[in-house]
Amino acid sequence: MPTPSPSFPSNHRRIRLLIVDDMPQVLEDLHLLLDLSGEVEVVGEAINGLEAIRQIGTLDPDVVVMDLEMPEMDGCQATCQIKKMDTPPKVIIFTVHSGLEIEQRVQQSGADLLIQKGDGFEMLMAAILSLNNDE
Repeated sequence: MPTPSPSFPSNHRRIRLLIVDDMPQVLEDLHLLLDLSGEVEVVGEAINGLEAIRQIGTLDPDVVVMDLEMPEMDGCQATCQIKKMDTPPKVIIFTVHSGLEIEQRVQQSGADLLIQKGDGFEMLMAAILSLNNDE
């Protein structure tokens, strides 16, 4: 038996999210888990930073969950460009990489948060919700 979706008041607006990762399985898994949360509407997926930048203007996400290492344009390069937009979305860098150098790169890019993929889905979901509550 399927689990019922949470019901929200009619004025409840789900968080619009763009997922950016070059691994198809990661995109698929995140999309499924985030949709099931009931709090998030995945409005798009991109396989690199360049594609993400192109999609932001038309999709108007509230939050972008961005991998760090990707072909064509990595997450930090894309975040720098995104944060120069008139009304940029919040950006969470979601990566397997760690260390002081990574933290510094992410901070310099203007990303709002850095979450390690190993921290789990619950941590990512909490980060998405906290960023949306900051508005």
